[in-house]
Amino acid sequence: MSPAGERLVLASKSAARRGMLESAGVPFSAQVADVDEPAIKAAHDPADAAGLAEELARVKALAVSRRDPEAWVLGADQTLAFDGGLVSKAGSAAEARARLISMRGRTHHLHSGAALARNGQVVWSGVDSAAMRMRDFSDAFLDAYLAAEGEAVLACVGSYRLEGPGAQLFEAVDGDYFTVLGMPLWPVLTELRRAGVLST
Repeated sequence: MSPAGERLVLASKSAARRGMLESAGVPFSAQVADVDEPAIKAAHDPADAAGLAEELARVKALAVSRRDPEAWVLGADQTLAFDGGLVSKAGSAAEARARLISMRGRTHHLHSGAALARNGQVVWSGVDSAAMRMRDFSDAFLDAYLAAEGEAVLACVGSYRLEGPGAQLFEAVDGDYFTVLGMPLWPVLTELRRAGVLST
């Protein structure tokens, strides 16, 4: 399924993004980008969460592409916008609980950006968004959910994994499933075919 000679490097440590590419049959290796995300976020307009997701993806793709210029490098990132601001990963179970209570019965938006770079230049980037409507779950459900998920809630920006028990937090999702998981997979696959990483 992959033409000879074209290598793909995923500039991400995300298990969900790796899983998406593996499930789709995309051959790749992975390298951590090591970029200063807090500095990038601080310099970006907090009202433009979608633009920030795309910018972070571009910076990650470029960082790895400069180290491995002959490979195609895929960068990806995700932001969560809620109540007029950006939400970061929770630092503790108590913080995750407070955040989920604040989002209960309300809608937030996930923005997943992706970028493809080669020879130290971004050749394509894009972003896709999904609207996530949480149901009005009980405190008892929330406590049981947090106990079951444990430390996993600290690894996800919204304190949930839609591909896991976090699915029960929601009543509706308007958007692409892969975008929710952290990467706009369909546009990425289109660009990988265009780049010759995948067969047409």
